[in-house]
Amino acid sequence: MGGNFLCTKKQPGGRAFDCPQINIMKGKYQMEKFEYPVRTDEEGFYNVTRQVRDAVGKSGVQDGVCVIYSPHTTAGITINENADPNVVKDMLFGLKKTFPDRPEYRHMEGNTTAHLKASFMGSSATVLIENGGLVLGTWQGIYFCEFDGPRNRRFYVKVLGSVPQGEARFC
Repeated sequence: MGGNFLCTKKQPGGRAFDCPQINIMKGKYQMEKFEYPVRTDEEGFYNVTRQVRDAVGKSGVQDGVCVIYSPHTTAGITINENADPNVVKDMLFGLKKTFPDRPEYRHMEGNTTAHLKASFMGSSATVLIENGGLVLGTWQGIYFCEFDGPRNRRFYVKVLGSVPQGEARFC
């Protein structure tokens, strides 16, 4: 195993393994919540990466995490490729094939497939923050996933981490 290690322990049976080093953050800590509206026209993936970057920038957090959360039961959050728009189209196609409308569904509002898709995608995503920026892959974007539009929706970004000395603020 590569990397820095703080200790070596013995597993049952006598085999040694390395324990990863834990870096303790120093300085002040900040936690802030941001709310963003999303107006959806139809079922689709809405790129919200810009809003999440904005929240991280406003928070002042240099190293930490941010959680992107949807409070809706027929919408979700995901991270996926944002360079080729066909990826999103393919994902929507795959979800429609995986969760087709069925007359056997009992939910009286008629949007059971939207609930299934939202549960499958998940209601949140967590992204690391390093040096004041999101740790995303070259082609990654953050998406709000609408499965029961059009709607007026919202999502939240909670940012937690260290800020430079003297810059922590209490909201």
